[in-house]
Amino acid sequence: MRCNVTQQSTGKGPLTGLTVIEFAGIGPGPFAAMLFADMGATVIRIERKSAVRRPLSLLSLGPFDVTSRGKLSVGLDIKRPEGRNAALRLIEQADALIEGFRPGVMERLGLGPDVCLARNSKLVYGRMTGWGQDGPLAHAAGHDITYIALSGALHAIGAPEQPLPPLNLVGDFGGGAMMLAWGMMAALWEAQRSGQGQVVDAAMTDGAAYLMTMIYGVKAAGLWSNQRGANLLDGGAFFYGAYECSDGKFIAIGPIEPQFYHLFLEKMGIDDPDFAIHYDPTTWRRQREKLAPIFRTRTRDEWCALLEGTDACAAPVLDMDEAPQHPHNVARGVFTIVDDVVQPTPAPHLSRTPAVMPAPPPEPGADTEKVLSLWGFDAVEIEALREAGAIE
Repeated sequence: MRCNVTQQSTGKGPLTGLTVIEFAGIGPGPFAAMLFADMGATVIRIERKSAVRRPLSLLSLGPFDVTSRGKLSVGLDIKRPEGRNAALRLIEQADALIEGFRPGVMERLGLGPDVCLARNSKLVYGRMTGWGQDGPLAHAAGHDITYIALSGALHAIGAPEQPLPPLNLVGDFGGGAMMLAWGMMAALWEAQRSGQGQVVDAAMTDGAAYLMTMIYGVKAAGLWSNQRGANLLDGGAFFYGAYECSDGKFIAIGPIEPQFYHLFLEKMGIDDPDFAIHYDPTTWRRQREKLAPIFRTRTRDEWCALLEGTDACAAPVLDMDEAPQHPHNVARGVFTIVDDVVQPTPAPHLSRTPAVMPAPPPEPGADTEKVLSLWGFDAVEIEALREAGAIE
């Protein structure tokens, strides 16, 4: 892995010069803002003033909150008029804003899109919710699992007996943060030409459905069943899945194409006629039952020595301690260490203006005076905000 990093790289990413205001939240909003920061944007994270004293928990990771890396942190009490006005002065000078509250919260705080766009007509106002800004469920609570349940994605993932949540990758980060960032970049591109900002309404359930586009197409073609574990890519096919090895570890295989499948059989030393055809779903259960004990005859690393790096399409199933050490990940710099915290590096790789190597996440409110000063507040104004209880 790369050496330990303690401060942000001096290199300029492709989004250098872009300023994003992030209202602190959890999950997809911070991750979307991290994507901007990783690519060189200046991201100012506005924390609740109480966050300065928040105890360490799953929702408040402190120095381990890697989605806050590379950002500046300002502690503001936006419920106070003085704090709200300070936030608006920052927003006036920004290119984009990210918020992840329930619909109507920012409006009640006096920081809704109408107010902000009146102050800054080119502002791209990114809104991250589970259900969206409208619709029957818009004001209901929820989490990743409920959002992907509505999209059809959760039903398609898991064992035949029941759906299994795929971590919070499909809703929070794939359908949520990634779609928010994509929508905001599209709006920022348009704003360069029109001179007008707009609101980006990113809903995790919308985004999760969007990620399912190909699968919906395959189902419409009659090539996908609603039965979990009966399809090509959901564990139904015996040649696309994970198998336990003799040491209790797993190897993943996926030789879908005929030429890859034939090489897989050759490498495995399998000449059983039962494996001659691999696209017949009626035979998949029997073929899996025959293949599983073969994999249990060797350790995962022994199988990898035979299969990995060939067109047999196989790879070890690595845990989160093993993945950063794999030679391919090391060669591509997929992981790094920042202040002793192992974390993924920014992706994708750009040839001329690469992403900025991440700086450690700031302490909540650590940059309050610095940011206010750089954004035009004088010492008297900063002291007045402190006396009013608007900053920490």
